[in-house]
Amino acid sequence: MKTPRLFLAAIGLCAAFSAHAARADPSVQAFDEALQKIAPQGKPGQIVSRQQISTPIPGARAWLIAYISSDVADRKTISTGLVVAPAGAPPAGGRAVIAWAHGTTGTAQNCGPSQVPNPAQELNEYFLVGGNSWTDYGLPSLEALIKEGYVVVGTDYQGQGGGGKHQYAVAATQAHDVINSIRAAGSLREAGAGRKAILYGWSQGGGAVIAAASEPDYLAKSGTASDGVDLVGVVALAPFDVAASTGGQTFDAASAEKMMGDLAAANSGNVFDFAHFAMALWGTQAAFPGLQLTDVFTEEGAKVLDDVFSNKCMHPGAATIGYAYPSNYKALLNPQPKNALAWANALVQGSVAPVKPVAPVLIFWGTKDTTEPPIEGKLYQAQMCKLGGNVGRVQLPGEQTHFTTTGASAPFYLPWMKARIAGTPAPNGCPQN
Repeated sequence: MKTPRLFLAAIGLCAAFSAHAARADPSVQAFDEALQKIAPQGKPGQIVSRQQISTPIPGARAWLIAYISSDVADRKTISTGLVVAPAGAPPAGGRAVIAWAHGTTGTAQNCGPSQVPNPAQELNEYFLVGGNSWTDYGLPSLEALIKEGYVVVGTDYQGQGGGGKHQYAVAATQAHDVINSIRAAGSLREAGAGRKAILYGWSQGGGAVIAAASEPDYLAKSGTASDGVDLVGVVALAPFDVAASTGGQTFDAASAEKMMGDLAAANSGNVFDFAHFAMALWGTQAAFPGLQLTDVFTEEGAKVLDDVFSNKCMHPGAATIGYAYPSNYKALLNPQPKNALAWANALVQGSVAPVKPVAPVLIFWGTKDTTEPPIEGKLYQAQMCKLGGNVGRVQLPGEQTHFTTTGASAPFYLPWMKARIAGTPAPNGCPQN
């Protein structure tokens, strides 16, 4: 039986749903608004819209772009993003491309980091003192990378401005977005991009870049907007990897139910974690339409969460769940998940493939990261080193949280990137027995 507080919250939310038809979809910037009506047709990485914008970075030019990508099932999509390049003529052979994959910002059409005013700036984190927006935006170490003469591209992900339902935490889909952002930058003549590329990503984006490293066939596609991407390195800041956490096991009904139950329990300690977990299942269902939200959530929960994640970005969405269900958000879950085997298999399929990375990978993590358990990076390293990959893992000095990882890691990854672009082989990062 519902408690009085939950009952009252449910009444209020039912009233909100009755008015849903009168509420407009989330508003987006003019650049993105036109994309909602464009069919995703063209070559991978093909730019379908572009707009030059200002940037405060000295000696740089910047553009908003929208380009063709594809999801985990290779269905074509439109993704948006940002390209920043040094002004002036490029060197012979073009400039190396550094591709950024951002952390969690949300699932609605207005949650792409490129949609904030003046997005072509250094990374600005919502959570930290000094944050000046309702969301994370910008590109880490942007000024330093421009000074080195690199092109920097930062993708939003499908469903964050280019239409469609965002497949949040489906790393295989976000990996395609990152790879195709390099192709888009390569096709933007004014940027002067060459073939060499490095990926760097944080949190959700950390999962995206390690997933991209295990997509050799997708990287080698021909007939794209810019063929021949030469991936020479990957930097993953506090990455997530659902597949590595499972140990490569083959699920049956019982083990799948246990996995889903364990995930729900591990992510229900507070409403912030619960919102991330619920959003990941919402995104997984978008990628695998045979799944139903009501397999995992109650009828009420499925309706509430679909409404929240279709219309709000991460932090307002979590706040809404916390407001409506301050102590009863767990009641949105079914006591026992249905169709658990299909869900478990989808979560693994949408994660990092068990394939040797095509380039050296360097992972950074902090001892105080309670948002993304560092054990996932350790398990990924063990798996990929066993396959013959070169995966290093660096514990950051001090007591770094999930949100300080980006800044604390920069002094270490910048020289590592420079060495990879110069052609210096990466030292073997795998633990030596």
